[in-house]
Amino acid sequence: MKSALSLLAAVLISSSAFADLDMAALERAMANPDRPAADKERDASRQAPAVLNFLGLEAGMTVLDINASTGWYTEVLSYAVGPNGKVYMQNRPGGNAAEAAAAKAARLPNVEQVGAITDPAAGSVDFAITALNFHDFHNSNPDTAQNILNGVVSVLKTGGILGIIDHEGTPGADNQSLHRIAFDEAVKAVLANGNLALVGASDVLDNPADDHTLPPFNEALGRNTDRIVLKFIKL
Repeated sequence: MKSALSLLAAVLISSSAFADLDMAALERAMANPDRPAADKERDASRQAPAVLNFLGLEAGMTVLDINASTGWYTEVLSYAVGPNGKVYMQNRPGGNAAEAAAAKAARLPNVEQVGAITDPAAGSVDFAITALNFHDFHNSNPDTAQNILNGVVSVLKTGGILGIIDHEGTPGADNQSLHRIAFDEAVKAVLANGNLALVGASDVLDNPADDHTLPPFNEALGRNTDRIVLKFIKL
């Protein structure tokens, strides 16, 4: 079954009219002086060009950044999709990151702020991503995670991509307190939606020095956790 789904993904994605991601150009764009220094400090641990290349992001795509917070990924995505692409920066209205998010969106011409995952038109999004926050949705209330996935499915095109990046946890551990999620649990939660298929997982953000016993913001980790990188497509 997995091989069949992988073949389906290859057919759907290879027929794309978009341009392949230029990783070198993205790295140059991320080094530009307008980008906040605090964002640049996270580049080494996040490896965005390699992650986005694995996930299949391409120039010209319409993208949804789910629970974008201050928009670290939003800005990187805006560079990656280029002037012919669009990025929806989704945050709940009035959150703690609202002011910083608004400032970031204001200087990125291909970025639009939205308050709900379903604000983009149905079937209009090529690529959606949630970075380092799916665990919070799922661990606090699995139904909340399913509602989010339902919203993502509604705005994704058939064959559209959902990328999930998260802090990896150990099965059976108190991952809610640790702000982590076990690999198998993350996959199971997404597949439970019934409209998404797993087509790949990457070790690009593996960190063997992280034994999954500390929360992500513990100073000993230096913000460099062992991370899950999963690629799904909408069936």
